[in-house]
Amino acid sequence: MTSLPADTGWLNTDEARCVMAALDAARPSGARFVGGCVRNTLMGRPVDDIDIATQLTPENTIKALELANIRAIPTGLEHGTVTAIVNHIPFEITSLRRDVETDGRRAVVAFTEDWDEDAQRRDFRLNAIYADADGKLYDPTGGGLDDAAAGRVIFIGDADQRLREDYLRILRFFRFNAWYARKVDEDGLAACARQKEGLKQIAAERIWKELKKLLSASWVHPSVTDMQRAGILDIILPHWLHAGLPMDTDVTAGSYVEDIEDSETAYDLPIDPLRRLMGLLPIEEPAMTATADALRLSNQERDRLLVQVKLAGYYESAADVRRDQYLFGREAMLDWVAQITDYNVWEILKANPDVPVFPLKGEDLLKAGLEAGPAIGDLLRELEAWWIEGDFAAGKAELLEELERRLKAD
Repeated sequence: MTSLPADTGWLNTDEARCVMAALDAARPSGARFVGGCVRNTLMGRPVDDIDIATQLTPENTIKALELANIRAIPTGLEHGTVTAIVNHIPFEITSLRRDVETDGRRAVVAFTEDWDEDAQRRDFRLNAIYADADGKLYDPTGGGLDDAAAGRVIFIGDADQRLREDYLRILRFFRFNAWYARKVDEDGLAACARQKEGLKQIAAERIWKELKKLLSASWVHPSVTDMQRAGILDIILPHWLHAGLPMDTDVTAGSYVEDIEDSETAYDLPIDPLRRLMGLLPIEEPAMTATADALRLSNQERDRLLVQVKLAGYYESAADVRRDQYLFGREAMLDWVAQITDYNVWEILKANPDVPVFPLKGEDLLKAGLEAGPAIGDLLRELEAWWIEGDFAAGKAELLEELERRLKAD
């Protein structure tokens, strides 16, 4: 293939043509689409955003856009990136670059006009395919088009060198395999294993951001298994404890994640990276807490992990399921059933999609003649426990009758 399909939607929009025309006016034939929009089009995947590479410097990119009355935002000038906005659609435009200095976390770059230099500093060959405004394709590494056609994720040049430039590329390797590859490249996998200690230099927030993207692919269990083989999980989750696996078994971390993927399909649940992360952890408070600390999870994410420890773990009746759904929330129960793959519990949850609301409030007790004070809160909790024990059957009137009975008994 030498060009993108003629009916490529994003390529033919007025907005894309407007941006490319503005750049072309300042530097003829000096701008090309690159990255995900080209790769995904070639692989038949949806295109979420549009990136453009240009021979213009960032300052001249801004001037070219402003001359065309296009809003220009200097989103990353130190890295050569300017964002153009046309009809609320963003286009990320980055000047061609070459690395001057790298330390595994960040790079000092110099701008260039050489397309080959720009391609050589990228991570994978299928991410270094360029397309001009007419859709003509350019493949400076000589392997990008073949990789896109075959479903391969291959590092550009020396894999170890690419990883030493930015150790986060280790996780990107597994992420791109999860999203695009049919089979992992063993040479790339071996390089990730050799360079894995470099991940300790990467901020926890960046690790979790990349891991979330990985765990959001349709089927991630092969990549998780590959991460286990390469020893990556022991680096990013040092508390992982092999997910409680007996060391003399052949069970892998990927098989636990696969169980969750199967549950998502069987129960029509949306893909959820945090839920899939649970598949890598024993349902024990120390492991959950250590995970939250290691990845710097938000308080909401931390709470969602820890609530799994509070669930019953085994449900003897539908009433028990409804009780825990009320106490801990529907999301917690869906997380539980996805991990345990208990179809009976799922059927109960499916039949009870709405969490009941306790009918009484403090004002109801005041109207019943009670004086304001701590005793009202205590009584409400007692009545709520009675209501839960009765499987939420009692309505407001029955709860008030129970209140009256308890007051008389006192």
